Order: sequence, then C-alpha cells, then structure tokens
Amino acid sequence: MEVKKNLITREGLRKFEEELHYLKMEKRQEISKKIAEATAQGDLSENAEYSAAKEEQSKVEARIEELENFLKNVEVVNVDENSDKITFGMKCKVLDIETKEELVYSIIGSSESDSLNGSISNESPLGRALIGSGVGDVVDVEAPIGTIQYKVLEIIK
Repeated sequence: MEVKKNLITREGLRKFEEELHYLKMEKRQEISKKIAEATAQGDLSENAEYSAAKEEQSKVEARIEELENFLKNVEVVNVDENSDKITFGMKCKVLDIETKEELVYSIIGSSESDSLNGSISNESPLGRALIGSGVGDVVDVEAPIGTIQYKVLEIIK
C-alpha cells in the first residue's frame, strides 16, 4: 500500500522544521527545568507544578512525534511561477459570481491550509476546482448550500 505524500510548499516545510527544532532544543529543556524545580519541592503526589509540567511534557513529546512522522513523508512542491494556470502553491484572486465578492486564496497542502487567512487546501472542493484553471475561467464548486461559481480574476505571482 502506497503511503500518501504530504504535499507542502518550501515555506511550509521551513515552518514545520523550525517548530520541530524549537520543541526539541528549547521547549524540552524548559520543561525539564520545571520538572526539576517541582521535584525539588518534595512530595510529588500533591504537587500541582509537577503534574502540570509532566502534562506539558507529554503534549510536547506527542507534537514532536507528530512532526517527525509528518516530515518523513513530505513532498515539497515547487511552484511554477511561469504557468498561466493555477497550480499548487499559487495565489489567485477570484470573484464569487453570486455575491460579487472578490477573494484571494493561496492553494497549498492540507497541513498548511488556514481558510480564515486565505490559504486553502489543494484537496478542498474549491482548491480542486481552481487547480488547472486560468484567468477568465469560471469554476463550479459543490457546497452544502448548492453550487457556487467563481471566476478567476488574477493569478498572483
């Protein structure tokens, strides 16, 4: 069974690597100090600081494992800046035909996406519809409220 690659931009890779480095090199040491200080206070059975530090340690270690597993299976996608079609990693401006609202989206991998900040997944209905389209194209996106049409106004390079 082939494992699905985690598509990511170079910028996204850098951010995940920086987070992993921070957690391993700084956060682990910070938590170790907290645990040592709490341990020095004596009885651990009723030590709230010790319990909180151990819980924080558990969360950090889980995040480190999650990041390491994610990064083992990542594929960095190079953005084709010269394309006249929307591709992974590109930013585009679209018009919601019904509401006449202009929206700007970056199309990136699901691990990086943040729709509230204009970054949508290439696997989302809108992301899938936009990939491969060019300026002037109208795409149909199936949504719970029905079909929404968007017109591609600009590919931002």
